[in-house]
Order: sequence, then C-alpha cells, then structure tokens
Amino acid sequence: MLDPTIVFDTSGPLESPLTDEVLREVEAQLGRNVPAAYIDLAQRHNGGVLARDAHPSPSRTSWSANYVAVYTLAAIGRTAHFSLCGELGNAFWIDEWGYPDIGIYIADCPSAGHDMIALDYRSPGEPTVVHVDQEWNYQITVIARDFETFLGGLVDETEFDGDD
Repeated sequence: MLDPTIVFDTSGPLESPLTDEVLREVEAQLGRNVPAAYIDLAQRHNGGVLARDAHPSPSRTSWSANYVAVYTLAAIGRTAHFSLCGELGNAFWIDEWGYPDIGIYIADCPSAGHDMIALDYRSPGEPTVVHVDQEWNYQITVIARDFETFLGGLVDETEFDGDD
C-alpha cells in the first residue's frame, strides 16, 4: 500500500483515522464492503486533497482526451462534508445529482460535480474504479481494475499535454 504522505497533499485528513466501529456503520449504511486498500489508507489518513491530481483514461472524457483530473478522496465516515456518508457523500451524488447507483462515489473532480470517481460494484469480485461523466449522460469509463491500482496510477496533471 502507498504511503499516505505520497497520496495526499500537505492538508490534513478530512476525518480522524478510521476505527472498526465507524467502518461497520458506514458499510452497513452503504450496503457494500469498502475495499481493503481503501480501509488501510483511511486507518492512516482518512480522506483529503490528493497530491497527485490526475489519472490516465483509456478514452476521451468531457475533461480531456487521455486523463481525468481528480481532486479529493472521500473519508470513510460521516462527519466530514465529503465523507462516504457525509452531507456531500455517496447518497448526495445519487439522490441529488442523479448519478447512477453503481457503487460508492469516492472522489470528486475539479468540475464542481460534473464528473466523479466511483467504485463500481456491478461485477462480482473487487470493485473497479470508474470515472462517471455527468456531462456525457453519465458515461462510465473504467480507469483502474481496483482501488490500489487507482492510487498507484495517480500522477501530477502536468504530465499530460494541456492542448485538449
């Protein structure tokens, strides 16, 4: 698992490190189990602004020809606004914005809600990580086979050509 100091910028976590009790409550509310790599990270640094702010995409999105920008990873909890069960958590994106109920929305993008990163539980096994593009009729693009691969694939946005 990646060191949280590599994953997050210098700002603090959104919530306190994850406890077993909070994890049980959040998973019960979501109706899904959170991947082990996400849990491991949240036990050490629970959500926050990402240091590496882009992830390659296999196809064009409304953001770019070959990547998606990623801003904040949601905390596993309910007290922070942007935690999985917080005010701007998973239910908000599905109920208020009409995002498809495919799993758990885990990261926002700099588009102010017009695209999101989610764990997609529609297939058996470990959930894939997908980009959901509200601007393109909620188009779903797989960007990583699992959460750990997603974290490892994050890069600085400057690595991509800005001529989109």
